[in-house]
Order: sequence, then structure tokens, then C-alpha cells
Amino acid sequence: MIEAVVFDLDGVLVDSEHVWDEVREERGSRWHEGAQAAMMGMSSTQWSHYMRDVIGLPGPPAEINAEVVRRMQRRYAEHLPLMEGAIQAVRRLSGAFRLGLASSSNRPLIDAVLSAAGLASFFAATVSSEEVVRGKPAPDVFVEAPRLLGFAPKRCAAVEDSGNGVRAAHAAGMRVVAIPNRRYPPPVDVLALAAVVLDSLVELTIEAMAREAYPSGPPSSSPRRA
Repeated sequence: MIEAVVFDLDGVLVDSEHVWDEVREERGSRWHEGAQAAMMGMSSTQWSHYMRDVIGLPGPPAEINAEVVRRMQRRYAEHLPLMEGAIQAVRRLSGAFRLGLASSSNRPLIDAVLSAAGLASFFAATVSSEEVVRGKPAPDVFVEAPRLLGFAPKRCAAVEDSGNGVRAAHAAGMRVVAIPNRRYPPPVDVLALAAVVLDSLVELTIEAMAREAYPSGPPSSSPRRA
């Protein structure tokens, strides 16, 4: 039985991957088409080193990280790009499950988004990948969030959009509900790790979370769409 739901933030509750892309591209001298996809799920320590070593930004990674976060905060203050149905989905599920959040975003950005959206009070625990040892696809954030919620990972479901996020939640032993990112969709073989695949947050209902996706075992090719 699923007793808690752990949301990702970027690409699930807030349509921010392209914002990260634009902000980082502004700072990168060797930006390339696959850079954003490569950094999805990385902790701030990991992506700031990537920005220095691969993208070619000068200066210490800590300064690169701080500057990108400042730019993201300004962008969010101008316009918070919430996903369609995000507020309704969180409120809907909060009536049946204890909610957590496990994100690769920096702590200041997590807090800013949840506060601006009026959603902070719905989450009993939130974890940033900068607060654990490894970012996604390592399972660290999806181990820590259930621990803070008071449940074993197997009693929790994760709502994810990216390949690295799906890998991380699955590795933690959680039931994965995937809502594939439209700009950076997970590979087919990774998406097959999800128990349920939905098209949007509108479909993220209490019934969908409680549904057993594979009463006779998972199919060999891909997960069943709810």
C-alpha cells in the first residue's frame, strides 16, 4: 500500500527545464545542444563543475552555482511557470497521502517556488540534492525524503518526469509514476521502469496512485499508461 507521495519539482510541478537551459546558456562559452539533458538531475555541486569543466565558465564552481541561482530567482520572481494542474494535483493528493518533495534544485529555489505557489504547507518534507551526497540518478534524495516522512521507500510513490529522476526513484525502491518531460523525454528503456505513465498532472488522481499497474507482472516492452 502506498502511504506517501514524493514529487519532483522541475518538470513536474514547475515547467522550468527551459528556464534552467536559458539561464545556463547565457553563462556558457561552449554551450552545446545536449547540455541541459546531461545536467538534468545533477546536484548543484555536480552541474556547477560541469559548467566549469565542460561548458567553459571561468571561476570556482561555487561562484558559478551562486550566479545561476540568483538568475533563476530573478526569473521566478518575474514569472513562476507552474505546470498546468500542479496546484490542484498537490491539493488533491494531500487528502489521501503524506507528501514530500525530492528535487535537484537548490534549496533557495525549492523554497521560493513552493512559497510563491502557496504549496509549502502541503509538504511534510522537502529534500534538495545539495543536501545529500549524490544527485540523481543516484537514489539519495529518494531515500532521504521517505526517511523524513517516516516511511520505507517501498511504501512511497515518486512522481517524476526525467530519465535520471525515474532511475533514481526506482533505485530507491519506490513505485514510480512517470509524467514524461515533453522537451527532454526519458529513454524508452528507462520509462519502462515506471509502474504507471501519465500524460499530465490532470491524470494524477488518488485512484491513479493507488492502482496496481501490473496485476499479472510488468510487460516486457513498456509500462501501461493509466
